[in-house]
Amino acid sequence: MRRNTRINALLLLAVAALAVLPPALGLGDHKEEPFAGADGEAETTITEIEPDYEPWFSPLYEPPSGEVESALFALQAALGAGVLAYYFGLRRGRRQGERRAAARPEEAGNAAGTAGDSGARGA
Repeated sequence: MRRNTRINALLLLAVAALAVLPPALGLGDHKEEPFAGADGEAETTITEIEPDYEPWFSPLYEPPSGEVESALFALQAALGAGVLAYYFGLRRGRRQGERRAAARPEEAGNAAGTAGDSGARGA
């Protein structure tokens, strides 16, 4: 197994473990919403520390329900993943194109050199 394949397999295993282990081990069962986002946790903590606290800003758009908010977050994550995948694919394609272009002059030079040599021999 190649080194890169091994590293990719280990990374995939680590991501799967991070996704499966917390719910499987019951982490967060003592909370009302065990896997709520950091924003909600921060708001709860700030309210406990300073009950009179008022936020400086309010959201531009407040989704009508938690499901809509989750869907928008998933859409945002999918778009971000798509942009990253496009960037890395483009970079890889350019690198492969540069390798092919670098290999072509050598082949073309060898073919031109042999053609020139055979012409010189015949003369």
